Amino acid sequence: MTDEQFEEAVEAAIDSIPDEFFDELENVIFAVEDEPSDGQRAGAGDDNATYADDELLGLYEGTPLTERDSCYGTGELPDVITVFKGPHERCFADDGDDVLLDEIRRTVIHEVGHYFGNDEETLAAMGY
Repeated sequence: MTDEQFEEAVEAAIDSIPDEFFDELENVIFAVEDEPSDGQRAGAGDDNATYADDELLGLYEGTPLTERDSCYGTGELPDVITVFKGPHERCFADDGDDVLLDEIRRTVIHEVGHYFGNDEETLAAMGY
């Protein structure tokens, strides 16, 4: 998958977010990277990341909606949801394009779930 195709798959996944959830996304940006940095790996945990085996597929960095208080919004940098191309390809490319595209979508939805304050148990119960 080319970089452009991967970015288009992430954009399609973002476009698939239902309007009632998408409209609630505030101060968050989406990014695509080839690989996670050492800092991203170190900052990834059960409450903000998506894994397949030991591969970091996606990462939410920011303040979840459920933890924002009345002072939030006075100069914070945007939250960032990053989707990593290399790990997706290593984990799912051999399974075919449909599986890879579905996993990209699942990663985006999973990380958006972290933005909304959902933990791993809740996301797993929802199928993500």
